[in-house]
Amino acid sequence: MTDPRDRPGWSPAPESRVTLEHLLSVVGPGALELDTAPGGLAVPVGGVTVLDEQDPGIRPGELVLAIGVTAGSARAVDVVRRAGAARAAGVVFGPERPGGAAGALRAAAGETGTAVLFRTWYRWDELVVVLRAGLAAAGVVPLPAARGPALGDLDGLADAVAALVGGSVTIEDTESRVLAYSSTEENVDELRRLTILGRRVPPWRVAAMREAGFFRALWTADDVLHRRAQGEDPERLVCAVRAGGELLGSVWVASVGGRPLSPNASEALRAASREAAAHLLHHRTRGADSRLVEDAARALLDERGSAEVLAARAALPAREPCAVLAVGTSAGAAEEVPSDASSRLYGLLTLHCAALGHRIVVVPAGGRALVLVSALEQDPDRAREQVTKLGTSLTARLSATTGVPVRAGLGEVVPALAAAAESRRTAEQALRALARTGRERSVARVEDVADTIGVLQVLEALRDLRLPPGTSVARLAEADAEHGGGRLVESLRAYLDHFGDVSAAARSLSVHPNSLRYRLGRITAVSGLDLGSPDARLLAQLQLRLAHPERGAGPGR
Repeated sequence: MTDPRDRPGWSPAPESRVTLEHLLSVVGPGALELDTAPGGLAVPVGGVTVLDEQDPGIRPGELVLAIGVTAGSARAVDVVRRAGAARAAGVVFGPERPGGAAGALRAAAGETGTAVLFRTWYRWDELVVVLRAGLAAAGVVPLPAARGPALGDLDGLADAVAALVGGSVTIEDTESRVLAYSSTEENVDELRRLTILGRRVPPWRVAAMREAGFFRALWTADDVLHRRAQGEDPERLVCAVRAGGELLGSVWVASVGGRPLSPNASEALRAASREAAAHLLHHRTRGADSRLVEDAARALLDERGSAEVLAARAALPAREPCAVLAVGTSAGAAEEVPSDASSRLYGLLTLHCAALGHRIVVVPAGGRALVLVSALEQDPDRAREQVTKLGTSLTARLSATTGVPVRAGLGEVVPALAAAAESRRTAEQALRALARTGRERSVARVEDVADTIGVLQVLEALRDLRLPPGTSVARLAEADAEHGGGRLVESLRAYLDHFGDVSAAARSLSVHPNSLRYRLGRITAVSGLDLGSPDARLLAQLQLRLAHPERGAGPGR
């Protein structure tokens, strides 16, 4: 491959002060998902380019958009190697993950130190605009007086600007929806009150400004627009917010209580609008933080996501021990629970875990909840003890709060987030076994309920097995059906589950032992089952379990 620096007319791009880490923090995880960055996140990003097979030169520091290149293909590996040789910042592929070919792609990235990223729901043309706007916004020096607000904290930014200009501030998107406003609310004018209450500029006001050509002037102006006070309508300043040619919104300032704005209000607003670009872009792409964190955690636990992405979104340590707890009500592992009960369970889990001081992510999972607990002790025994204490405390508190038994399967402690899916598997196995046994126990690990898990695995393996017609249990079920829901099958199950102990089985059925003895005689007569044969008893019990795999052996087991 020809080095791009050898091409005629090539000149090195100026060294960028925007790093990959800074760019990703500005555009937010809603635009790109980082898969691997073997060269670290401090690499400079100087531009965005679309891969062109007719002109394959790649410049140092560029973020290469590999449009049309399947991430799991040999071509993708070649693109990563070429990008690494050119000292590119990274390569972005489409949203489809490489599956089994991920190892080859990451190996190529590791050899060349090139970051590999994946596009999310943005179209390629939208992503180009977002990334170029992000680069422009990331290069803006923050206002000295506004260093407090974290990236994306629009309310904090509004308060900081209000302090600089001596008035009230609203930050709006291009559709005149209010994204944030300052807390300076005394003696505000009626229009501002209506705008804040409705979270958007009133439609009649928008129509009037559009008819007057105000928005055309605002979106084409490069400076602050000023409107003098008119009657009860106070003095106002407004400035468009843009980055890389992309319009993102506007910042509005209004005087309060008849007081004039500060003498340098226009200059302060001009600087604030430049800084606001990074905040607005981050807000636009990030969306709902909780949903993005949940999506990243779900992907990781499903073995299709990236530990680095989850670590970045949820601020979790990627390389410290972690574990998964599978939490559900007494029926949650076998059947769906009402959605309102599920929502309450998830909310309580998050609340109680936070109160106990654990760094967790809660992921709903079909009527259950998966609790990913990170930053555990490095010592394996102490980490297991932490998980046990958390599970015990959670089940006790949630059972008391909800009024229904809550159980938790404790996953094995794994050394890093990347192995969280394995912990999830063991946690769900333990929870399913707990739900089956019907015991008073509320928490367990795989080792505590290994026999029950083994039975469940045997039943799963036999699920599609076609048994010969006319088995004893089949004949018994037919007899029950003929008599409109007889109790012979239920009585046989109780008898076998209690190892032939008639008294214990009768108690579980709430019948007299003599009644059960009579039923056993009927069972033998109707089905031909030889209760003295170990093989017949084994087959009967397996067939009964296969017919109702969710039903356990009961408390007497």
